[in-house]
Amino acid sequence: MVPRPVSAVAERAEEAPTTLTVWRKSLLFDCKGFTVFDAKGNLAYRVDSYASETGDEVVLMDAAGRPAFTVRRKRFSLQGDQWLVFAGEETRRPVYAVRRSGRGKTMAHVTACAGGSSPSPSYEVEGSYAQRCCVVYDAERRAVAEVRPKEVVGTDVFRLEIQPGVGVSLAMAVVVALEQMFARPSLLRSWST
Repeated sequence: MVPRPVSAVAERAEEAPTTLTVWRKSLLFDCKGFTVFDAKGNLAYRVDSYASETGDEVVLMDAAGRPAFTVRRKRFSLQGDQWLVFAGEETRRPVYAVRRSGRGKTMAHVTACAGGSSPSPSYEVEGSYAQRCCVVYDAERRAVAEVRPKEVVGTDVFRLEIQPGVGVSLAMAVVVALEQMFARPSLLRSWST
């Protein structure tokens, strides 16, 4: 029997979403940050307080400690509260901007920055980050990521579910930016005190 070729669309439909458990706590002694685990309980990402010297940027690191994204606050923006997302530790050319929105259900807009090698999608975030209950939609209004509270744990531990085809590191960087915008106290405000 010869196996039939599987189309890319059918193959993507069979892929399962990526589920991360985000713990708003650092594994390092006397630091504040995030510790993120994959579905098997392995360390996937982390954010620790020593990564921020100025109080205006946070570095999202993979399990090996390599920078995945740097999230930096843009001061004095005409668009209001805005955070820029840079690839790795490079902080000259942002790849995305996350901007707070006060319109309707939308709490934030994630837009691609100019200068990328290929066109990148834009996203809208709706819901309540403070309650750890929000959804990220792409330009076609498909839910591509979702933050949900973890059962009976409170707001310091929550789930992030990312649909296939969306960068897991990017989704985590958006969560870090949302933390800075909406959490009380945010990682930076608590780190800089």
